[in-house]
Amino acid sequence: MKKYLIYLIAFVIVPALVLIGVFVFEDQQYDFIYLSIALCSLLPFFLAFENRFPQAREIVLVAVLTAIAVASRIIFAWAPSFKPVAAIIIIVAIAFGKEIGFLVGALTALLSNIYFGQGPWTPFQMFGWGFVGFIAGMLRRTFIMKNIVFLSIFGVLAGLIYSLILDVQTMFMIDNGFNFPRYLAIVASSFPITLTYMISNAIFLVLLGNPLLKKFSRIKEKYGIFSNLEK
Repeated sequence: MKKYLIYLIAFVIVPALVLIGVFVFEDQQYDFIYLSIALCSLLPFFLAFENRFPQAREIVLVAVLTAIAVASRIIFAWAPSFKPVAAIIIIVAIAFGKEIGFLVGALTALLSNIYFGQGPWTPFQMFGWGFVGFIAGMLRRTFIMKNIVFLSIFGVLAGLIYSLILDVQTMFMIDNGFNFPRYLAIVASSFPITLTYMISNAIFLVLLGNPLLKKFSRIKEKYGIFSNLEK
C-alpha cells in the first residue's frame, strides 16, 4: 500500500498541485503551492521506511545532499542552463533511491530559488527535478544506470523532460489555457536552452557519476544509512 501511495504522490498529487496553482490560484498564491509540494515531497521519504522513523543521520544526509545540489546551482549561476544540478540529483537517486531523489530534487528547486528568485515557475521546477530524481531512482538497479554511456543518454533525456515541463509553465504565462500550437512554438524557440540542459547533464554525469557513487556507497556501507528502504 505504501508503495502505491508513493507513486500516487509523485505522479498524480504533485502534478495536480502544480496545475491547481495555475488554474485555481492563477499563479497568485504560488508560495502556498510550492510549500504544499515540499510537504508532499517529504511523504515518500517517510513512507519508504519499514516500521521505523528515519534516523537523525539519514535526515542530516538528505540535508547535506540537498545543500550540495543547491550550492552547485549557485556556483554555476554565471553559466545559464549549464549546471550540474540535475546530474547530482540523478546520482543521489541512483545511490539512495527514488524517494530520496524526488525529495532532493524538489527541495533543491525551492531552496536555490531563495537566491535566484521565487515565482510561478518554482512549482514546475520542483516537480521537474523531483520527477527526474524519481525516475532515476526507479531505474537505479537496471543496466541503464550501471553503464556510463546509457547513464549519459538518460541525462540527455532528463534534460529534455525538465525543459518540456518548464515550457508548460512558460505557455501558461502567455495563455490562460493549454494551447498546443503555442506550446510547440515555445518548445522550438527554447531548444537552444534545452540542448544546453541535455549536454550539461551528460557531461556532469560522466565527470561526477562514478566518483560520487563510490563515495555515497561507502557512506551507506559504513553507517548503514537507508539500509532498509523499500526496493
